[in-house]
Amino acid sequence: MSFRPSDGTSQDLRVRVQGVPVDFYPALPPEVARGTVRRVTVVGEEILHRRCREVTQFGTPELSCLIDDMFATNAVADGAAIAANQVDVDQQLFVWDITDDWGVRHVGHIANPVLDELPTAQRVLAEEREGCLSVPGPYKLVPRPDHAVVRGRDKDGNPLVIEGWGYFARCLQHETDHLHGRTYLDRLARRERKAALREMEDTKAGVFARRAARAAELGK
Repeated sequence: MSFRPSDGTSQDLRVRVQGVPVDFYPALPPEVARGTVRRVTVVGEEILHRRCREVTQFGTPELSCLIDDMFATNAVADGAAIAANQVDVDQQLFVWDITDDWGVRHVGHIANPVLDELPTAQRVLAEEREGCLSVPGPYKLVPRPDHAVVRGRDKDGNPLVIEGWGYFARCLQHETDHLHGRTYLDRLARRERKAALREMEDTKAGVFARRAARAAELGK
């Protein structure tokens, strides 16, 4: 079920879990309580710079555990989303917990995601500030289409289609990039990329300290 913010109808502001509106959802996803916080990989580590392997085993305790751990790690890092290679796992999988530009919260996971190729006439680029848990600190302007549709599978292997607009569309594209071995730095000009890396060196210690404090707050 898609959320089309520009269709002129009254907006359904319920939380979307796996793309489906629900009447109630807790402040922290249930996966956070079950999960263990893992180390977040940092740009420069080899696993972030190559295409991840497809998920082939669905409905397993190991996959469910990985999703739980990713949600816990994302929560501690105050992230919008996180990909499996950001917790040092070579699989095409990401999770999200993000509130979009219209106040709608989206929560879920997807394996083996593939972005639809939007027709040129429907591509509206938005240039917004973008950060990354694996580039701790800097935010830079990155142009991306303001609409995205991603297709993949849920943890049980069921087909899944997720549609996003604005900030959520950016999130879906950013995380799919991760699984192809790209970070947002790869979309910057060389000078901007070098500036972001210098800023990261200056700020990452503070970012790591905030994550540690958040982990303690959550009892992780």
